[in-house]
Order: sequence, then C-alpha cells, then structure tokens
Amino acid sequence: MLTKMFCLIDDFCKCLKASAEGKKLLGNSSVSRRQEGLSLSERMTIIVLFHRMGWRNFKNFYNHYVCHHLRKEFPRLTSYERFVALMPRTLLPLIALMNKLKGKSRGIAFADSTTIKVCHIKRDKRNKVFAGIAKKSRSSMEWFFGFKLHLIVNDVGEIISLHLSPGNTDDRKPIPAMTKGLFGKLFGDKGYISNSLSAKLLQRGLKLITNLRGNMKNRLTPLHDKLMLRKRFIIETINDQLKNISQIEHTVILPFLSELKNREC
Repeated sequence: MLTKMFCLIDDFCKCLKASAEGKKLLGNSSVSRRQEGLSLSERMTIIVLFHRMGWRNFKNFYNHYVCHHLRKEFPRLTSYERFVALMPRTLLPLIALMNKLKGKSRGIAFADSTTIKVCHIKRDKRNKVFAGIAKKSRSSMEWFFGFKLHLIVNDVGEIISLHLSPGNTDDRKPIPAMTKGLFGKLFGDKGYISNSLSAKLLQRGLKLITNLRGNMKNRLTPLHDKLMLRKRFIIETINDQLKNISQIEHTVILPFLSELKNREC
C-alpha cells in the first residue's frame, strides 16, 4: 500500500513541478536554498499515511512509527520539529492532489456538513491561531468553536466537492458554488430547505430534494426520491470516518489552516 501510494503521489509531484516550471512559478532557480531532507512527495506520503492509519497523535506517529519502522522507505528523515516546519509548504500540493483525485458527478449526489472544532468552547476567547476566522456556533448537538466542512459526494461515496467555512456559516450558502457542473438530483437534510436555492439550482439542471420539517405541508414525493433520502447515511458515514479514523479534527491540521489564513491576508 505504501509503495503504491508513494508512486501515485510522486508521479503527481513530477507533473506539478513540470507544470510550474513551464509557467515560471518557481522563481529564479539559481537562488540557493536550504537542502531539505525529505522530498515533497515523501512529506505528502507521510501525511496521507497518518490519516489513513488512524493514529490519534501525529507526533507519536512520526517519532514512534515512521522513525522506527519506515527508515528504509524514508532514509532521509528529518526531526519532528523540522517536519512540522515544512508542513505548510505541503499545503498547496496536497490541495492540488485532492482536486485531482475527486470523483465525478453521476446524476445523484448527497450534501452534508460537519463541524471541525479547533479548541474547547470554553477556551474560544484565548485562541490566537484562528482569531478572526474561526467562529462560535451551534450544531444540532452542541455549541462549538471552529469551522464547518461542507461535502458533496456521489452515489458511490466519492467526494466531488468540498468547502471549509467559519463555524457560523449557513449550510446553504456554499452550495451554489460547490454544485457548479453537477446535474441530476442533490439530496440534503432539512438544513438545506430553501425555495430560492432550489430555484437557482433547478435553472442549472440540478434538483434539490430534502425531507420536510414538521411544520411544513405534506407533498407527494416519488418513491425513488424517498429511498435515496434514506441513503444519506453514505455521506454521514464519510464524515464519521474523516473525523474518527482520518483524524481531520486534530491539531495536525493547524499548520495548514494557519497557512490558509496568512494567504488570505
């Protein structure tokens, strides 16, 4: 698995580098730079491996697994501190790889959002890393401080669109931009009910289908649509895997989000 993953990432990095050099995005190649122990593809492989293996602490994963068991695979390993310092440089290539591997619309899609907490709600006033971008809000379960991850997946569970927003963002707001190029039917929960949003999407050939709230009048819904609404567990399962297996709600993402904040500024 590791070899196959590295080959895929390394081939992508070579194409990315060739494309950047062709557009002169790398600057003056004659400028001397500090020699990095790990290549970009090796750093990306280690980060992806961490999320796939389900470790809960990146420092323990790097020091006790990578440094002890993967020395042959990564002979130029750096210290943990140096690796963390290099992580923000890996952000854009990882985003580009993610976009490359996204699935395609198949006529049926599911939309949902999940919270990403950056700290305990009682410590939100002391958080400095995300000052001004992370927001306090309430989910269906509790109050939280952080972000929302909005996902759209197809009927086989492939992620076809995603968006990261402050925690107080309405679930319906990112949908128009996230659904560009989609067709068929989009299934969501009651939080996506909106006549204006439904009309806007329908003009582009995408029909928004949701369950009804308790205070809404009953309406006739085709049996197929009712059955597909029950299949929303697909995207809910993906959210659960991302948070509880891949550990995206973890301090390992802080350097990436902090770098995003600096780039926006």
